[in-house]
Amino acid sequence: MKEIRDAILSGDRTRETYAGLSIPETYRAVTVHKDEVGMFEGLDSKDKDPRKSLHVDEVPVPELAPGEALVAVMASAINYNTVWTSIFEPVSTFGFLERYGRTSEFAKRHDLPYHVVGSDLAGVVLRTGPGVTKWTPGQEVVAHCLSVELEDAEGHNDTMLDPQQRIWGFETNFGGLAELAIVKSNQLMPKPAHLSWEEAASPGLVNSTAYRQLVSKNGAAMKLGDRVLIWGASGGLGSYATQMALAGGATPICVVSSPEKAEICRDMGAELIIDRSAEGYRFWNDDNTAQDPREWQRLGKKIRELTGGYDVDIVFEHPGRETFGASVYVARKGGTIVTCASTSGYLHEYDNRYLWMNLKRIVSSHFANYREAWEANELINRGLIQPTLSKTYAMDEVGQAALDVHRNAHQGKVGVLTLAPEVGLGVTDEDKRAGLLSQINRFRNA
Repeated sequence: MKEIRDAILSGDRTRETYAGLSIPETYRAVTVHKDEVGMFEGLDSKDKDPRKSLHVDEVPVPELAPGEALVAVMASAINYNTVWTSIFEPVSTFGFLERYGRTSEFAKRHDLPYHVVGSDLAGVVLRTGPGVTKWTPGQEVVAHCLSVELEDAEGHNDTMLDPQQRIWGFETNFGGLAELAIVKSNQLMPKPAHLSWEEAASPGLVNSTAYRQLVSKNGAAMKLGDRVLIWGASGGLGSYATQMALAGGATPICVVSSPEKAEICRDMGAELIIDRSAEGYRFWNDDNTAQDPREWQRLGKKIRELTGGYDVDIVFEHPGRETFGASVYVARKGGTIVTCASTSGYLHEYDNRYLWMNLKRIVSSHFANYREAWEANELINRGLIQPTLSKTYAMDEVGQAALDVHRNAHQGKVGVLTLAPEVGLGVTDEDKRAGLLSQINRFRNA
């Protein structure tokens, strides 16, 4: 791996250089182990510790299949799906790998007693498989996390509807929290030249998810002037939704959980902010069995105080069970609740009278198709949306990085260096970066 790292750090990006590099037999990767699936049995989710289940192992380099690329990964990032994988909730991801492994000869590679995790990367292409023409060795890339076969008709209008659609590094093996990664070539996108490796790696999953959920016609189709309630507005997903609302001429109403998080939203340009801790909302009773509609009403009143009497057009919903009843209530008549993720629980409960009699819509959203991911990446490349990287860990510290996300002790995104020896490397457009530096660093050390 030293020869590969040295070539990348040299700045040489000629195809001949990278095509001539030898590929090692093994590489370092962050894994979970199949024989440890039951290690947290009997514990509450909050007590499950990713530091115990995430390992850094030396693993074999897999065979490259047609339509795939082998990428030298300089940096990656932590997403909630890595947390879910690490605590084996809601199910073990080895079930995904087993089912995928039964679909084809090449898919068998994924069904292993270990799972290389991670759904973000920034790095350099080393090899491409048969049939790949758009990408060549030496190109700097980032990757989105949609892995899709596209052999079925259902996927050709929207690849997220393909029955063989999977999330790379979560429902497939050989993910991005590693020195090398295997991706399908249609996951690759150009790395923004004004960003470091860790900055470029951090937006991928959440930026694309927020774009489809909020902006795309497949999501809420936000328009100029919309009022958008954004839960967790300073977090990994919400921080991108907040930026998109502001850039798109909408008005975000940012829900956060501390004064520090409120200040981050103000720094992004948001003016209407609700600190839910200061307000003391208790949507559920103490044993989490029943909701209190009076608390929904109190939230709705607070929103109208901020907006001059208006309810919100869109609710950007991702906490799930904890907030969903309130989200349905506070959307305006004819408004939209767009939902993904459900990080506080998947079993949503709401009063259907407020949906049915007020002609509101619940729209589901899951990651993004290639076109949406490309457009979201182009917003980063043009400097219209900024990465929200707050802290970067070494790969050997990945358990702590995942624990930060698990316990919501982070802001924005948490990055992980893989092949990159230090932060700040990989910038090739210093002039462009200089004009955006304060925005790029907005979340740093928050």
